[in-house]
Amino acid sequence: MQSVLTILVDGLTYASWLFIVALGLTLVFGVLKILNIAHGSFYALGAYAAASFVGWGAALKWAPAFSLVAMLLAAVAVAAIVAPLTERGLLRFFYGRDEVLLVLVTYALFLILEDVTKLIWGTNPYFVSEPYALFGNVHLGVQTYVGYDFAMLALALVVGFAVWWGLNRTRQGKIVLAVIHSAEIASSMGVNVSRVYMVAFTIGIFLAGLGGAFTAPMISVSPGVSVGVIIVSFAVVIIGGLGSIEGAAIGALIVGLARSLAVHVAPVAELFSIYVVMAIVLMFRPEGLFQRIQARKI
Repeated sequence: MQSVLTILVDGLTYASWLFIVALGLTLVFGVLKILNIAHGSFYALGAYAAASFVGWGAALKWAPAFSLVAMLLAAVAVAAIVAPLTERGLLRFFYGRDEVLLVLVTYALFLILEDVTKLIWGTNPYFVSEPYALFGNVHLGVQTYVGYDFAMLALALVVGFAVWWGLNRTRQGKIVLAVIHSAEIASSMGVNVSRVYMVAFTIGIFLAGLGGAFTAPMISVSPGVSVGVIIVSFAVVIIGGLGSIEGAAIGALIVGLARSLAVHVAPVAELFSIYVVMAIVLMFRPEGLFQRIQARKI
């Protein structure tokens, strides 16, 4: 029973940060119809920025609790700086072009950002230890868990609800949904589609940066961290269905539990287990669990 609880907690912890990152990826695809390969790089930028911000706070003798604010500000800074440069300076010139071309453009951006992070932060790993100890330990049965892991789960629930509420219960969200269904019709009704694209892309980058910033205390922030993230993020959105918030949540949960089960039962199959789950889902639901097949426009 204790081993089952451990697998469940580990799976939920992994799924929490993965959901935040995958939510940004599926939002960008749903609005802009771009499969953003560079999304993992935005995650890495958030992690590196959080390491710098928390380090500056420690140097200034700030209270440890301010490290949480520093990580949030790091995600905001990444979105505020990178989103306009990427969307206005690059992607908007390729809207309406072939999807494969857009994938290649974002892949090129991914390669560029990988080198940019090395130029700015170097190749040595960064460790963000201060926030990890803020929430103490949680005792469940005979096992002790780090409280920060449960804080990550709470953050994922808050972020997921906020995005869902924003899209379905606000006027701005209705406008975004209108653009998702038909950008042409929305534009003819007076909607500034270009602004919607910019806002959606900024939120997507913010979510990637937020995931990276709040995962930084749990990992070693080092070059190459973006590669593994983008792989599992793609697995999540493919399982759940591209453009679906509910799909991102269920996909992250499935991937997190599958990985946790593999780690505790067969560690050598950790990454392989994710692909097995993805293959099984695609065999029966090629469009994903929450994505309906759309009729082709003629």
